[in-house]
Amino acid sequence: MFSVTVRDHMMVAHSFRGEVFGPARALHGATFVVDATVHRRDLDPDGVVVDIGEFSRVLAQIVGELNHRNLDEVPEFAGVNTTTEFLARTVADRLAERLDAAARGLCRIAVTLHESHVARASYEREP
Repeated sequence: MFSVTVRDHMMVAHSFRGEVFGPARALHGATFVVDATVHRRDLDPDGVVVDIGEFSRVLAQIVGELNHRNLDEVPEFAGVNTTTEFLARTVADRLAERLDAAARGLCRIAVTLHESHVARASYEREP
Protein backbone atom coordinates (compact mmCIF):
# COMPACT_ATOMS: atom_id res chain seq x y z
CA MET A 1 0.00 0.00 0.00
CA PHE A 2 1.31 3.43 -0.96
CA SER A 3 0.42 6.71 0.73
CA VAL A 4 1.01 10.44 0.48
CA THR A 5 0.44 12.89 3.33
CA VAL A 6 0.12 16.66 3.15
CA ARG A 7 -0.24 19.11 6.02
CA ASP A 8 -1.97 22.41 6.67
CA HIS A 9 -3.40 24.19 9.71
CA MET A 10 -6.45 26.14 10.78
CA MET A 11 -7.63 28.30 13.63
CA VAL A 12 -11.29 28.21 14.65
CA ALA A 13 -13.57 29.36 17.43
CA HIS A 14 -16.37 27.19 18.77
CA SER A 15 -18.22 26.10 21.88
CA PHE A 16 -19.73 22.81 22.96
CA ARG A 17 -22.97 21.70 24.54
CA GLY A 18 -22.97 19.07 27.26
CA GLU A 19 -21.63 18.76 30.78
CA VAL A 20 -18.84 16.45 29.59
CA PHE A 21 -17.12 19.44 27.95
CA GLY A 22 -16.69 21.45 31.16
CA PRO A 23 -15.05 24.82 30.45
CA ALA A 24 -15.04 24.13 26.69
CA ARG A 25 -18.77 24.88 26.72
CA ALA A 26 -17.75 28.53 26.58
CA LEU A 27 -16.61 30.03 23.29
CA HIS A 28 -12.91 29.26 22.85
CA GLY A 29 -10.31 29.09 20.13
CA ALA A 30 -8.54 26.05 18.75
CA THR A 31 -5.59 25.72 16.41
CA PHE A 32 -5.34 22.46 14.51
CA VAL A 33 -2.49 21.01 12.51
CA VAL A 34 -4.25 19.01 9.78
CA ASP A 35 -2.59 15.93 8.27
CA ALA A 36 -4.37 14.35 5.31
CA THR A 37 -3.24 11.02 3.88
CA VAL A 38 -4.46 9.21 0.78
CA HIS A 39 -3.69 5.56 0.02
CA ARG A 40 -3.47 3.51 -3.18
CA ARG A 41 -2.77 -0.16 -3.58
CA ASP A 42 -0.67 0.52 -6.69
CA LEU A 43 0.85 3.60 -8.25
CA ASP A 44 -0.97 5.30 -11.11
CA PRO A 45 0.45 5.28 -14.68
CA ASP A 46 2.63 8.28 -13.79
CA GLY A 47 4.14 6.40 -10.85
CA VAL A 48 2.44 8.43 -8.10
CA VAL A 49 -0.33 8.05 -5.55
CA VAL A 50 -1.69 11.54 -6.24
CA ASP A 51 -0.33 14.85 -7.52
CA ILE A 52 1.03 16.33 -4.28
CA GLY A 53 0.61 19.90 -5.50
CA GLU A 54 -3.06 19.39 -6.33
CA PHE A 55 -3.64 17.46 -3.11
CA SER A 56 -2.10 20.32 -1.13
CA ARG A 57 -4.24 22.89 -2.96
CA VAL A 58 -7.45 20.95 -2.32
CA LEU A 59 -6.63 20.54 1.37
CA ALA A 60 -5.79 24.25 1.63
CA GLN A 61 -9.12 25.13 0.02
CA ILE A 62 -11.06 22.97 2.49
CA VAL A 63 -9.12 24.24 5.49
CA GLY A 64 -9.54 27.80 4.20
CA GLU A 65 -13.32 27.43 4.34
CA LEU A 66 -13.07 26.75 8.09
CA ASN A 67 -10.08 28.89 9.03
CA HIS A 68 -10.70 31.96 11.21
CA ARG A 69 -14.40 31.11 11.55
CA ASN A 70 -16.64 30.81 14.54
CA LEU A 71 -17.99 27.34 13.79
CA ASP A 72 -21.01 28.04 16.00
CA GLU A 73 -22.13 30.48 13.25
CA VAL A 74 -21.71 28.10 10.29
CA PRO A 75 -25.25 27.05 9.22
CA GLU A 76 -24.27 23.52 8.18
CA PHE A 77 -22.91 22.88 11.69
CA ALA A 78 -26.01 24.15 13.51
CA GLY A 79 -26.79 21.96 16.52
CA VAL A 80 -23.55 19.97 16.17
CA ASN A 81 -20.64 19.84 18.60
CA THR A 82 -17.76 20.59 16.26
CA THR A 83 -15.34 18.33 18.10
CA THR A 84 -11.93 17.45 16.77
CA GLU A 85 -13.33 14.09 15.67
CA PHE A 86 -16.25 15.71 13.85
CA LEU A 87 -13.94 18.14 12.04
CA ALA A 88 -11.58 15.31 10.99
CA ARG A 89 -14.55 13.54 9.36
CA THR A 90 -15.71 16.77 7.73
CA VAL A 91 -12.30 17.34 6.14
CA ALA A 92 -12.03 13.70 5.02
CA ASP A 93 -15.49 13.74 3.44
CA ARG A 94 -14.76 16.96 1.57
CA LEU A 95 -11.42 15.57 0.37
CA ALA A 96 -13.06 12.40 -0.94
CA GLU A 97 -15.55 14.46 -2.92
CA ARG A 98 -13.18 17.09 -4.30
CA LEU A 99 -10.39 14.70 -5.19
CA ASP A 100 -12.92 12.35 -6.80
CA ALA A 101 -11.09 9.71 -4.79
CA ALA A 102 -12.78 6.60 -6.18
CA ALA A 103 -12.17 7.65 -9.78
CA ARG A 104 -8.48 8.20 -9.00
CA GLY A 105 -8.07 4.71 -7.57
CA LEU A 106 -7.59 5.89 -4.01
CA CYS A 107 -8.65 3.25 -1.52
CA ARG A 108 -8.44 5.12 1.78
CA ILE A 109 -8.39 8.67 3.09
CA ALA A 110 -7.25 9.49 6.61
CA VAL A 111 -7.34 12.88 8.29
CA THR A 112 -5.74 13.65 11.64
CA LEU A 113 -6.30 16.91 13.48
CA HIS A 114 -3.62 17.66 16.08
CA GLU A 115 -5.11 19.95 18.69
CA SER A 116 -1.93 20.06 20.76
CA HIS A 117 1.38 18.27 21.09
CA VAL A 118 -0.33 15.64 23.26
CA ALA A 119 -3.80 15.24 21.72
CA ARG A 120 -5.12 14.42 18.26
CA ALA A 121 -8.12 12.78 16.64
CA SER A 122 -8.40 10.97 13.31
CA TYR A 123 -11.01 9.77 10.87
CA GLU A 124 -10.48 7.23 8.08
CA ARG A 125 -12.81 6.38 5.24
CA GLU A 126 -12.97 4.65 1.92
CA PRO A 127 -13.71 6.86 -1.10
